[in-house]
Amino acid sequence: MTACSPHELLPGRLVPDLDRYLGEYSARTAAARARGHRTLRYGTAEPELLDFFPVPGATRAPLVVFVHGGFWQESGRHQAAFTAAGFLDRGVAFAALGYGLAPAYRIGEMAAMVRRAVRLLTHVAPALGVDPARIHLAGSSAGAHLAAMALLPGGAPVAGVTLLSGLYELEPLIGSSVDDALGLTVAEARENSPLGKLPPELPPVILARGEHEPAEFIRQHAAMAATLTAAGADVTDLVAAGRNHFDLPYDLTDPATPLGAAVAAQLTSDPGTFT
Repeated sequence: MTACSPHELLPGRLVPDLDRYLGEYSARTAAARARGHRTLRYGTAEPELLDFFPVPGATRAPLVVFVHGGFWQESGRHQAAFTAAGFLDRGVAFAALGYGLAPAYRIGEMAAMVRRAVRLLTHVAPALGVDPARIHLAGSSAGAHLAAMALLPGGAPVAGVTLLSGLYELEPLIGSSVDDALGLTVAEARENSPLGKLPPELPPVILARGEHEPAEFIRQHAAMAATLTAAGADVTDLVAAGRNHFDLPYDLTDPATPLGAAVAAQLTSDPGTFT
Protein backbone atom coordinates (compact mmCIF):
# COMPACT_ATOMS: atom_id res chain seq x y z
CA MET A 1 0.00 0.00 0.00
CA THR A 2 1.40 3.39 -1.00
CA ALA A 3 1.97 5.91 1.79
CA CYS A 4 -0.24 8.99 1.80
CA SER A 5 1.27 12.19 0.48
CA PRO A 6 1.23 15.35 2.64
CA HIS A 7 -1.49 16.80 0.38
CA GLU A 8 -3.70 13.76 1.01
CA LEU A 9 -3.05 13.62 4.75
CA LEU A 10 -2.18 16.94 6.41
CA PRO A 11 -5.25 19.06 7.33
CA GLY A 12 -3.11 22.09 8.17
CA ARG A 13 -2.38 22.51 4.46
CA LEU A 14 -6.03 23.36 3.84
CA VAL A 15 -6.31 26.27 6.27
CA PRO A 16 -4.38 29.56 6.12
CA ASP A 17 -4.45 30.16 9.88
CA LEU A 18 -3.77 26.92 11.75
CA ASP A 19 -2.04 28.78 14.58
CA ARG A 20 -5.24 30.76 15.18
CA TYR A 21 -7.21 27.59 15.81
CA LEU A 22 -4.55 26.16 18.10
CA GLY A 23 -4.45 29.43 20.01
CA GLU A 24 -8.24 29.38 20.37
CA TYR A 25 -8.15 25.84 21.70
CA SER A 26 -5.67 26.86 24.41
CA ALA A 27 -7.47 30.10 25.32
CA ARG A 28 -10.91 28.49 25.53
CA THR A 29 -9.52 25.60 27.56
CA ALA A 30 -7.86 28.02 29.99
CA ALA A 31 -11.14 29.90 30.41
CA ALA A 32 -12.98 26.65 31.12
CA ARG A 33 -10.34 25.56 33.63
CA ALA A 34 -10.75 28.88 35.43
CA ARG A 35 -14.37 27.97 36.11
CA GLY A 36 -13.22 25.00 38.17
CA HIS A 37 -12.12 21.47 37.40
CA ARG A 38 -10.56 18.42 39.00
CA THR A 39 -7.57 16.55 37.63
CA LEU A 40 -8.02 12.81 38.05
CA ARG A 41 -5.48 10.05 37.56
CA TYR A 42 -6.83 7.02 35.72
CA GLY A 43 -3.64 4.93 35.38
CA THR A 44 -0.07 4.62 36.60
CA ALA A 45 1.74 6.09 33.58
CA GLU A 46 2.71 9.76 33.88
CA PRO A 47 0.35 11.07 31.15
CA GLU A 48 -2.70 9.13 32.39
CA LEU A 49 -4.55 12.18 33.67
CA LEU A 50 -7.86 13.77 32.77
CA ASP A 51 -9.47 17.08 33.63
CA PHE A 52 -13.05 16.75 34.86
CA PHE A 53 -15.43 19.70 34.67
CA PRO A 54 -18.49 19.21 36.90
CA VAL A 55 -21.97 20.64 36.60
CA PRO A 56 -22.44 22.45 39.95
CA GLY A 57 -25.18 20.86 42.02
CA ALA A 58 -25.83 18.03 39.56
CA THR A 59 -26.31 14.48 40.80
CA ARG A 60 -26.91 12.57 37.53
CA ALA A 61 -25.63 14.78 34.74
CA PRO A 62 -24.65 13.38 31.34
CA LEU A 63 -20.92 13.42 30.64
CA VAL A 64 -18.96 14.00 27.44
CA VAL A 65 -15.44 12.54 27.46
CA PHE A 66 -13.35 14.24 24.77
CA VAL A 67 -10.24 12.69 23.20
CA HIS A 68 -8.02 15.27 21.48
CA GLY A 69 -6.30 14.99 18.13
CA GLY A 70 -2.77 15.83 17.04
CA PHE A 71 -1.77 12.79 14.95
CA TRP A 72 -1.12 10.81 18.16
CA GLN A 73 1.99 12.93 18.79
CA GLU A 74 0.88 16.48 19.64
CA SER A 75 -1.49 18.46 21.89
CA GLY A 76 -2.84 17.37 25.29
CA ARG A 77 -5.55 17.89 27.88
CA HIS A 78 -4.48 21.52 28.38
CA GLN A 79 -5.80 22.26 24.87
CA ALA A 80 -8.68 19.74 24.85
CA ALA A 81 -11.40 21.48 26.87
CA PHE A 82 -12.19 24.20 24.35
CA THR A 83 -15.82 23.03 24.11
CA ALA A 84 -16.22 22.42 27.86
CA ALA A 85 -17.99 25.73 28.62
CA GLY A 86 -20.63 25.10 25.98
CA PHE A 87 -21.47 21.73 27.49
CA LEU A 88 -21.40 22.98 31.09
CA ASP A 89 -23.77 25.82 30.25
CA ARG A 90 -26.24 23.17 29.08
CA GLY A 91 -25.97 20.93 32.12
CA VAL A 92 -23.50 18.44 30.64
CA ALA A 93 -20.32 17.54 32.51
CA PHE A 94 -17.10 17.33 30.52
CA ALA A 95 -13.80 15.45 30.73
CA ALA A 96 -10.70 16.35 28.71
CA LEU A 97 -8.63 13.22 28.36
CA GLY A 98 -4.85 13.20 28.36
CA TYR A 99 -2.93 10.21 27.03
CA GLY A 100 0.63 9.28 26.14
CA LEU A 101 1.99 10.53 22.83
CA ALA A 102 4.36 9.13 20.20
CA PRO A 103 7.20 8.40 20.04
CA ALA A 104 7.24 7.62 23.77
CA TYR A 105 4.05 5.55 23.52
CA ARG A 106 2.68 3.19 20.88
CA ILE A 107 -0.80 3.62 19.43
CA GLY A 108 -1.99 0.42 21.10
CA GLU A 109 -0.96 1.85 24.47
CA MET A 110 -2.88 5.06 23.74
CA ALA A 111 -6.02 3.10 22.90
CA ALA A 112 -5.70 1.16 26.14
CA MET A 113 -5.38 4.43 28.05
CA VAL A 114 -8.64 5.74 26.61
CA ARG A 115 -10.42 2.55 27.63
CA ARG A 116 -9.01 2.78 31.16
CA ALA A 117 -10.10 6.41 31.49
CA VAL A 118 -13.68 5.66 30.47
CA ARG A 119 -13.83 2.67 32.83
CA LEU A 120 -12.63 4.84 35.72
CA LEU A 121 -15.17 7.56 34.96
CA THR A 122 -17.94 4.97 34.82
CA HIS A 123 -16.87 3.61 38.21
CA VAL A 124 -16.63 7.00 39.97
CA ALA A 125 -19.51 8.68 38.10
CA PRO A 126 -21.92 8.87 41.08
CA ALA A 127 -19.29 10.63 43.20
CA LEU A 128 -18.78 13.14 40.38
CA GLY A 129 -22.48 13.93 40.00
CA VAL A 130 -22.62 11.99 36.72
CA ASP A 131 -25.06 9.33 35.57
CA PRO A 132 -22.91 6.28 34.68
CA ALA A 133 -25.49 5.28 32.06
CA ARG A 134 -25.14 8.63 30.25
CA ILE A 135 -21.40 8.75 29.49
CA HIS A 136 -20.67 9.73 25.90
CA LEU A 137 -17.30 9.48 24.17
CA ALA A 138 -16.19 12.02 21.56
CA GLY A 139 -12.96 12.41 19.67
CA SER A 140 -11.50 14.53 16.91
CA SER A 141 -8.92 13.40 14.33
CA ALA A 142 -6.52 11.01 16.13
CA GLY A 143 -8.94 11.24 19.05
CA ALA A 144 -11.73 9.91 16.82
CA HIS A 145 -9.55 6.91 15.99
CA LEU A 146 -8.89 6.25 19.68
CA ALA A 147 -12.58 6.67 20.53
CA ALA A 148 -13.45 4.16 17.80
CA MET A 149 -10.88 1.76 19.23
CA ALA A 150 -12.70 1.96 22.57
CA LEU A 151 -15.73 0.40 20.86
CA LEU A 152 -13.90 -2.82 20.00
CA PRO A 153 -14.52 -5.96 22.09
CA GLY A 154 -13.07 -5.50 25.54
CA GLY A 155 -13.51 -1.75 25.35
CA ALA A 156 -15.40 0.57 27.63
CA PRO A 157 -19.23 0.67 27.32
CA VAL A 158 -20.62 4.12 26.58
CA ALA A 159 -24.10 5.49 25.82
CA GLY A 160 -23.00 7.10 22.56
CA VAL A 161 -19.98 8.14 20.56
CA THR A 162 -19.14 11.07 18.28
CA LEU A 163 -16.29 10.62 15.79
CA LEU A 164 -15.03 13.79 14.11
CA SER A 165 -12.64 13.82 11.14
CA GLY A 166 -11.05 10.52 12.00
CA LEU A 167 -8.71 7.96 10.45
CA TYR A 168 -9.89 4.40 10.99
CA GLU A 169 -7.43 2.44 8.86
CA LEU A 170 -3.75 3.01 9.67
CA GLU A 171 -1.81 1.16 6.97
CA PRO A 172 -1.91 4.17 4.59
CA LEU A 173 0.08 6.11 7.20
CA ILE A 174 3.08 3.79 7.02
CA GLY A 175 5.99 5.65 5.43
CA SER A 176 4.21 9.02 5.52
CA SER A 177 5.55 12.06 7.38
CA VAL A 178 3.06 11.34 10.18
CA ASP A 179 4.70 7.94 10.64
CA ASP A 180 8.09 9.46 11.47
CA ALA A 181 7.06 9.58 15.14
CA LEU A 182 4.71 6.59 15.09
CA GLY A 183 7.02 4.05 13.45
CA LEU A 184 4.10 1.77 12.60
CA THR A 185 4.61 -1.81 11.54
CA VAL A 186 2.07 -3.44 9.23
CA ALA A 187 0.95 -5.75 12.03
CA GLU A 188 0.57 -2.85 14.44
CA ALA A 189 -1.37 -0.77 11.91
CA ARG A 190 -3.79 -3.64 11.25
CA GLU A 191 -4.21 -4.41 14.94
CA ASN A 192 -5.13 -0.78 15.64
CA SER A 193 -7.46 -0.16 12.69
CA PRO A 194 -11.06 -0.20 13.94
CA LEU A 195 -12.46 -0.21 10.41
CA GLY A 196 -13.70 -3.73 9.80
CA LYS A 197 -13.27 -4.80 13.44
CA LEU A 198 -16.29 -3.15 15.03
CA PRO A 199 -18.57 -5.52 16.97
CA PRO A 200 -22.20 -6.05 15.96
CA GLU A 201 -23.53 -4.33 19.06
CA LEU A 202 -22.67 -0.63 19.13
CA PRO A 203 -24.02 2.48 20.84
CA PRO A 204 -25.43 5.24 18.63
CA VAL A 205 -22.64 6.75 16.53
CA ILE A 206 -22.35 10.28 15.14
CA LEU A 207 -19.80 10.24 12.32
CA ALA A 208 -18.90 13.69 11.03
CA ARG A 209 -16.27 15.48 8.98
CA GLY A 210 -15.84 18.97 7.61
CA GLU A 211 -16.51 19.82 4.00
CA HIS A 212 -12.86 20.85 3.63
CA GLU A 213 -10.73 17.86 4.64
CA PRO A 214 -7.73 16.10 3.06
CA ALA A 215 -8.50 13.30 0.62
CA GLU A 216 -7.55 10.47 2.96
CA PHE A 217 -9.84 11.75 5.71
CA ILE A 218 -12.69 11.99 3.19
CA ARG A 219 -12.04 8.45 1.95
CA GLN A 220 -11.86 6.96 5.41
CA HIS A 221 -14.97 8.79 6.63
CA ALA A 222 -16.91 7.28 3.72
CA ALA A 223 -15.49 3.83 4.42
CA MET A 224 -16.45 4.02 8.09
CA ALA A 225 -19.94 5.26 7.24
CA ALA A 226 -20.43 2.35 4.83
CA THR A 227 -19.16 -0.16 7.39
CA LEU A 228 -21.42 1.15 10.15
CA THR A 229 -24.44 1.26 7.86
CA ALA A 230 -23.84 -2.28 6.58
CA ALA A 231 -23.59 -3.48 10.17
CA GLY A 232 -26.98 -1.99 10.97
CA ALA A 233 -25.58 0.51 13.45
CA ASP A 234 -27.55 3.55 14.55
CA VAL A 235 -25.29 6.00 12.69
CA THR A 236 -25.73 9.67 11.90
CA ASP A 237 -23.45 10.49 8.95
CA LEU A 238 -22.69 14.20 8.57
CA VAL A 239 -20.57 16.37 6.28
CA ALA A 240 -20.57 19.87 7.75
CA ALA A 241 -20.81 22.50 5.02
CA GLY A 242 -18.11 25.16 5.20
CA ARG A 243 -16.32 23.50 8.09
CA ASN A 244 -12.74 22.23 8.12
CA HIS A 245 -10.76 19.78 10.22
CA PHE A 246 -10.13 22.35 12.96
CA ASP A 247 -13.34 24.31 13.33
CA LEU A 248 -15.77 21.38 13.07
CA PRO A 249 -15.55 20.62 16.85
CA TYR A 250 -16.95 24.09 17.62
CA ASP A 251 -20.32 22.78 16.38
CA LEU A 252 -20.48 20.15 19.13
CA THR A 253 -22.31 22.48 21.50
CA ASP A 254 -24.33 24.46 18.95
CA PRO A 255 -27.73 22.79 18.45
CA ALA A 256 -28.42 25.18 15.57
CA THR A 257 -25.94 23.13 13.51
CA PRO A 258 -26.56 19.58 12.24
CA LEU A 259 -23.70 18.25 14.37
CA GLY A 260 -24.80 20.08 17.50
CA ALA A 261 -28.39 18.94 17.01
CA ALA A 262 -27.25 15.33 16.64
CA VAL A 263 -25.13 15.60 19.80
CA ALA A 264 -28.07 17.11 21.69
CA ALA A 265 -30.30 14.24 20.61
CA GLN A 266 -27.69 11.74 21.71
CA LEU A 267 -27.22 13.35 25.13
CA THR A 268 -30.84 13.55 26.17
CA SER A 269 -34.13 11.91 25.34
CA ASP A 270 -35.55 15.43 25.06
CA PRO A 271 -33.21 17.32 22.68
CA GLY A 272 -35.15 20.51 23.26
CA THR A 273 -33.62 20.78 26.71
CA PHE A 274 -30.14 21.12 25.22
CA THR A 275 -30.44 24.62 23.77
